[in-house]
Amino acid sequence: MKIGIVGSGLVGSTAAYAMVMKGIGREIVLVDKNSKRAEAEAKDIVHAVPFASPLIVRKGDYEDLKGSRLVIVSAGVSQKPDESRLDLLKRNAAVFKEVIPGILENAPRAILIIATNPVDIMTYLAAHYASRYEIPVSKVIGTGTMLDTARFRTLLGEHIGVDAQHVHAYVIGEHGDSEVLTWSLATIGSMHLEAYCDRQGILLNDGMRRKIDEDVRNAAYAIIDGKDATYYGIGSALSKLADVILHEQRSIVTVSTPNPEGVDVKDVSISTPHLVGGEGVLATLTLPLNEEEQDLLQHSAEVIHKAIKELRDFL
Repeated sequence: MKIGIVGSGLVGSTAAYAMVMKGIGREIVLVDKNSKRAEAEAKDIVHAVPFASPLIVRKGDYEDLKGSRLVIVSAGVSQKPDESRLDLLKRNAAVFKEVIPGILENAPRAILIIATNPVDIMTYLAAHYASRYEIPVSKVIGTGTMLDTARFRTLLGEHIGVDAQHVHAYVIGEHGDSEVLTWSLATIGSMHLEAYCDRQGILLNDGMRRKIDEDVRNAAYAIIDGKDATYYGIGSALSKLADVILHEQRSIVTVSTPNPEGVDVKDVSISTPHLVGGEGVLATLTLPLNEEEQDLLQHSAEVIHKAIKELRDFL
């Protein structure tokens, strides 16, 4: 099973490394405009193979993506000093206008996993360009709030003293400042969060919830302030999503997809829980949100829609 990664920077290369460590796929092809960087990353990662799983990792071009089951897209440009968000979006839209056709002309059956930020808008753009190749939106998947959901579960688990894998709670909406933590639906095992805390004598008041909310929402800012970039968490999320697709696990993950159910805003890509398998997005789960959470999700969708609307003339 071949996996392509277009964009061999910190996110793309970390995803490749995570897949080698987990033994996901059989061959990983790194494609980058900076061919020297792609070759160096491939050589460095392949030296880890004897300590992990027997995968082939190599540098390639778009032609080498032929036969890929899925392609991760982490290519993009960074924001310049004093550059507006719209100007950054225009430059990344120009990158995707070249990258998405380059992928699909060589791997027309591949599922696209979008990791480039702002991921919701870039997922929408990827689907827009992919539609010219008659690729259904179910095969264009943004990492969305997968990482935010993991952060929420981790911090909540730390507070109540439970392994994060047994904490069930979702972050939905934008992968960004307007994201929504669904406190009303959080469960520990099969117990509602509040019932679990009452039974275990754990204090979880409004102040503590606000602290967890802020730490989840600002996690990327804190990490970037300390080391300029985030890549381990998102690299692991990409590895997990690749595993779900390649092995048809039919997992429920909070990924970003175009025109999701549950919001009244059209022409938008946003994260909600989806059933994902070998053919991409198989179904959308509409959550029974409380009124406040539903309003916040609607606001989050409007934030993304506004940015996409500003790009309309550029597409």
